[in-house]
Amino acid sequence: MQLTSQLIVDIPRHQQKLYGLDAHHLMPVGEFLLEPRTAAAFAEMQFAAAKNGFDLQICSAYRPFERQVHIWNAKASGKRSLLDIESNPIDFASLNEQQLIDTILIWSALPGASRHHWGTDIDVYDAKHISKQSLQLVSAEYQANGPCFALHQWLTHHAQQYGFYFPYQAQKSGVSPEPWHLSYFPVATDYLSQFRVDELAKVLSQAQISLQSPLIERLTELVNQYVFYVAPSPA
Repeated sequence: MQLTSQLIVDIPRHQQKLYGLDAHHLMPVGEFLLEPRTAAAFAEMQFAAAKNGFDLQICSAYRPFERQVHIWNAKASGKRSLLDIESNPIDFASLNEQQLIDTILIWSALPGASRHHWGTDIDVYDAKHISKQSLQLVSAEYQANGPCFALHQWLTHHAQQYGFYFPYQAQKSGVSPEPWHLSYFPVATDYLSQFRVDELAKVLSQAQISLQSPLIERLTELVNQYVFYVAPSPA
């Protein structure tokens, strides 16, 4: 597994982890990489969930900058499907550049601006009721009658005890609600406070990323909406 980005940018080494450029601070947890305190807290929460009848598993954790660029470029070129807020398909050909940016950001983070770059954030599911291969990460799977509904209810009441919370909530964040996305707030809150728009601009200006110019022109707006505007972490 690649630990460090090949992108060379003029950003202090200790800050590069904020943008998915360095993963040397992370540790393996099965097939995934996590920040060490996040990994320890997740193990405790997973054990507690098991005692309550759930098979709490991770389907996504750390994601490097290059991986996020690959997802972004695939959507920006029409090679990967685009969905609206209700998870309905959108016609790629009908969108101009600005509409395309806004549409991609409904469900995919801007490269360098994903919380998955930090190793503190995970997407989870109940493996007792749905396989990783069948999982689509749509809201219906975590709502009433969905395979992960009971797990989500348990996490809503207990995740905070282990340092986790849901950063993407309706009317509380710029990102569409993600009932599968947990963040280890004792570390993530500190990382968020260190995030800088000017550093992200340096990263994007040197990356092979689609829609580069319009993204950089709107970067302050986009970071305020999709990075800094999240549900407040528990006290």
